[in-house]
Amino acid sequence: MLTLKALHIALVVAWFAGLFYLPRIFVNLAMVPADSVAERERLLLMAGKLFRFMTPLGLLAVIFGLWLWLGYGFAGGWLHLKTALVVLLIAYHWHCGRLLESFRQGINAKSHVWFRFYNELPVLVMFAVIFLVVLKPF
Repeated sequence: MLTLKALHIALVVAWFAGLFYLPRIFVNLAMVPADSVAERERLLLMAGKLFRFMTPLGLLAVIFGLWLWLGYGFAGGWLHLKTALVVLLIAYHWHCGRLLESFRQGINAKSHVWFRFYNELPVLVMFAVIFLVVLKPF
């Protein structure tokens, strides 16, 4: 079970790296001047590769987390809140994919400032999850 837990933690860290960095690429994409086609294409390539890389990592992190949950049991309200936050992260990940598609289609209407705030959501969720897991407050 400890090996499973270690793999889950490693996968979560890798998934969060993508959740932190992809919206940062969106900040840069939102700032690209209209006449800078090469820069836009390069950032879209980076964002697309990162999204394709982080998606299986997130999926595996969730699968291993569910496996741990089944192995340790369904006890504690903190675990239910953590699960709700993971569902929020899954929705965030999916929304990042939708935002990437809007950039690809050239229809993004959000500013770089909006993306700077959007980029902070997974950080807040990460802190909440860490405190829930370590402190198990309820």
